Amino acid sequence: MKKPNNYMFLALAILSCNRPRVIPAAALLPVKNYPHSEVIVHKDTYFGTVVEDPYQWLENNSSEETQAWISTQNTVTDKYLTYIPYRDAIKKRLQSAWNYEKYSVPFKVGEYTYFMKNKGLENQWVLYRKKDEKGTEQVFLDPNTFSKEGTTSITEFEFSEDGSLMAYQISENGSDWNKIAVMRVSDKSIVGDTLVDSKFTTLAWKGNEGFFYSTYSRSQNGKSLTEKTTQHQLRYHRLNTPQSSDILILGGSLMPRNYILGKVVGQGRYLIATLANSGYGNELLLKDLNEHDSKFVTVVGNLKDNHEVIDILDGKIYIRTDLNAPKGKLVIADISKPIPSQWRDVIPQSEEVLQVSFAGGKFFANYLKDAVTNIKQYNLNGKFEHEIKLPDIGSVATFGVNSKLEDKFLYYYFTSYIHPGSIYKYEISTGQSKLSNASTLKFEPKDYESKQVFYQSKDGTKVPMIITYKKNIKLDGTNPTLLHGYGGFNISVTPSFDIKNIILLEQGGVLAVANLRGGGEYGSAWHVAGTKMQKQNTFDDFIAAAEYLIKKKYTSSKRLAIVGESNGGLLIGAVMTQRPDLFKVAFPGVGVLDMLRFNKFTGGEGWTFDYGSPQQSKAMFQYLHNYSPYHALKQGVAYPATLVTTADHDDRVVPSHSFKFLARMQKVQKGPNPVLIRVTRNEGHGAGKSTANSIEEQADRWAFMFHNMGLSYKDYK
Repeated sequence: MKKPNNYMFLALAILSCNRPRVIPAAALLPVKNYPHSEVIVHKDTYFGTVVEDPYQWLENNSSEETQAWISTQNTVTDKYLTYIPYRDAIKKRLQSAWNYEKYSVPFKVGEYTYFMKNKGLENQWVLYRKKDEKGTEQVFLDPNTFSKEGTTSITEFEFSEDGSLMAYQISENGSDWNKIAVMRVSDKSIVGDTLVDSKFTTLAWKGNEGFFYSTYSRSQNGKSLTEKTTQHQLRYHRLNTPQSSDILILGGSLMPRNYILGKVVGQGRYLIATLANSGYGNELLLKDLNEHDSKFVTVVGNLKDNHEVIDILDGKIYIRTDLNAPKGKLVIADISKPIPSQWRDVIPQSEEVLQVSFAGGKFFANYLKDAVTNIKQYNLNGKFEHEIKLPDIGSVATFGVNSKLEDKFLYYYFTSYIHPGSIYKYEISTGQSKLSNASTLKFEPKDYESKQVFYQSKDGTKVPMIITYKKNIKLDGTNPTLLHGYGGFNISVTPSFDIKNIILLEQGGVLAVANLRGGGEYGSAWHVAGTKMQKQNTFDDFIAAAEYLIKKKYTSSKRLAIVGESNGGLLIGAVMTQRPDLFKVAFPGVGVLDMLRFNKFTGGEGWTFDYGSPQQSKAMFQYLHNYSPYHALKQGVAYPATLVTTADHDDRVVPSHSFKFLARMQKVQKGPNPVLIRVTRNEGHGAGKSTANSIEEQADRWAFMFHNMGLSYKDYK
């Protein structure tokens, strides 16, 4: 194109660059023919009830038939998304917004301060170090050099007692099966062999000799992504010895538990083992590493409540527990008699859910009030000293990493739905915080509002929700809105900035996050109220959130999209099959969607505290069968426009859940709303997802959502 030679034209061109370019919506594109999903007769019987499962063949993820099915489905999905005129513009805007430096909370080991950093669009975060606050940053470990595709990530690292060695764990292609290597800090040389097949593990050093880690035995030559994992093993690896000689400390067939984790406390003297069979409730065992051939002492011998050893100091053990305190408390006992009958309160239970950190000889009580953070400082006797003044209503996502008894200050990371994460330095003696590292993202929180509301669920329960949007939007029912939920496994969903949502907010859309029963926002009772035969409460809470948004005219059913991943993917699958009229667009991501077979694969057996088991009883089977998204799909129902997302190497929630749900939904769907799946290759449940693929996937979601709502897109350059 020729350069403009008319001054007026040039001026108009310059002015137009300062305004968003509106890309109009295209006519909705119907999908006339979905790829063929073969129906193969298969029937299972549960307590006398025959259940058909015609797509069970898709559970064989590695078969030629399944791989061909994935390729064909991806081709149809990509063709559909390519038709959307602003798909590329959204991707470019996300790339532009994403491209800023991001830091983690720093921590000191030996003479160095370490921190994670991403320069902007790097696929994985890099571990850096420097000698003092004003020192020169040095790359210490860069996982981006580990793989060409950028899908190898650092999932865990731990320094030895004197800081001379670092054990680090990596995930390849997002797998939960990891590898562990040990690096000499002085010259970055690798010490000994790389361990394989660690899974769901901590790294806990015994001096500088070796470390404890967790694993499962593998079958089928370690090639299966679906094999069950039920007998966790806590092992000890001595440096410069083969992995085959690693010592079994706990677990395996002699002490079968689904999860066993190790932690070394008391300045390296004591090994704490946490044993569990599900996402809630654990045993605590203690072993004195200074005594040769010492036996484990049982601190808590049942699986009914959650317990965590914070530290052991001067012969006293400090434990955060739910025992007789469903919202949590901190207790103390003599190390010689650590059992519950000898516990004494240090920080009693209060009205808010309590988590505890220890740093600089102080306890920091992180209280969760209606899903929002409030932190108070106490001495070792439980005397209140300071309340940390946070910059706004939000969350402290990381607090006092790797802190030590002698520390005079610590760092924490503050964020909210409209505040990009910033790092603060906190002086323990004065209780004063100072901004240490502000976000450089070009985003103005003052232009947006994030407020908390409370609404009533179906049974009258009051449920909190935080709604975020650009100031001065009109509440006329036309705003594109994304409603997010999770509601499971005692996990609290707290305010956190996500760069992905900048697209929605810039377009004048609404982001709503509901804190559903099944989560941990109000303690163990709130969690239990969304489990097993009370799981419908979670779905009712979410449906009520959608109805509230419509009633208050934030949006309408024609402009409402819903999203959730993993257990949240189950949530989306359940509510869209129960109330298909309520939502325009649905994004079930890496979801648990077949509730009759979830415990057949990988770690699914460990989810039965929340879900129950289809083999448990006839009543439990019937309850699960009734809401199971895969089984709840009915012929001739108009379901929302749906884009299912999963990954072919997901070895936590196996992708067959998504495959089977999608195949059946394509068969029964009535009307023009598309039913598509986006299967990412060589990635897993989420760990190590590359920046490039995160941007691609989110751009596709926004394009799919706006297009199916019949909206144009304002392109901000």
